[in-house]
Amino acid sequence: MAEAASFYIFSGLMLLAALSVVSNRRPIYSVLSLLVVMFCLAALFVMLGAYFIAALQILLYAGAVLVLFLFVVMLLNLSPEALSRTRIFTLRGAGTLAALFLFVCLARILASVGEPPTGEARGTVEAVGRELFSAYLLPFELTSFIILAAIIGAVTLAKREPSK
Repeated sequence: MAEAASFYIFSGLMLLAALSVVSNRRPIYSVLSLLVVMFCLAALFVMLGAYFIAALQILLYAGAVLVLFLFVVMLLNLSPEALSRTRIFTLRGAGTLAALFLFVCLARILASVGEPPTGEARGTVEAVGRELFSAYLLPFELTSFIILAAIIGAVTLAKREPSK
């Protein structure tokens, strides 16, 4: 009973924070709302018994990635006035199409899901490492190259030209 109540509380809070991410006019508040989403997701991972994945969620996403997002938002100095000059109907249309696509994908996934296997421990360091370095070795290595390219791009964009 308490587990179900906790699930509904964290899920509801996560949905409200996700709505706040897309509805806020100020980018800083959107990033902070995304932080709440990440913490709620980590709490759901803890409820599933995937403690390692929950810790990774907090350390990597809530820590490093959101700090990077915050750095980019502050570097670009996006104001609500600058955002209001974009074509709002185009953004809403693209967002609506993306949301519909995601809901259709989610419905197909939920329709095909059976009972999870009970014999194998999931979310532990050993299980994540075994999957990461066997079945997902190539995507893991490609992700490291993409992150390296993003870091080089960020340094290039942030580099100031020497004054003459």
